[in-house]
Amino acid sequence: MEKKLSKNESLLRLVETALMLALAIILNSSLVPHYPLPFGGSVTIFGQLPIVIIAYRYGTKWAFHSAVLFGFTQLLFGWGNAAAIAKTFISYLIFILFDYLLAFGVLGLAGMFKNKIKNAPLSLALGSIVASALRFLCHFISGVTIWSAYADERGVLVYSLAYNASYMVPEMILTAIGAFAVAGVLKLQKKNR
Repeated sequence: MEKKLSKNESLLRLVETALMLALAIILNSSLVPHYPLPFGGSVTIFGQLPIVIIAYRYGTKWAFHSAVLFGFTQLLFGWGNAAAIAKTFISYLIFILFDYLLAFGVLGLAGMFKNKIKNAPLSLALGSIVASALRFLCHFISGVTIWSAYADERGVLVYSLAYNASYMVPEMILTAIGAFAVAGVLKLQKKNR
């Protein structure tokens, strides 16, 4: 059970989360260079890292909700993509959940090893890898279900695997490296008072 936060602790949590969400939005925007891939998708430079830090600092429940909010902002920027392919209510729902809300929401699980692995850099890096793998799984499901029209002769499973791995594997590696480095430099744990 989580202890009740003081007003100052609550305010600090809200401000830090707002700043991290703003940083994540900026890192995922056109203001920061992305590396677009030939068939779509792109790799950001540490675009997931602010969400991963929230997860480590404040736990999975808080981070999941924060990450879903981040996913909602990404949905607002990427909504036009759905009009091209989604034709039914179910396909829109899959698009919203598995390309945005749930896909980014699972990044909130990145702090899952915080109290299980004593080495903070390793704990955060491993958590970011697992969270990124879950995000990949969400995008893979979306690719198989609603983006299947883009599959070529290799088939829909291979198409979704190749397309989503092309940007999620580099994203996972960059996030893990960034998480390891940040956790080694900064004290990410909340102070117990």
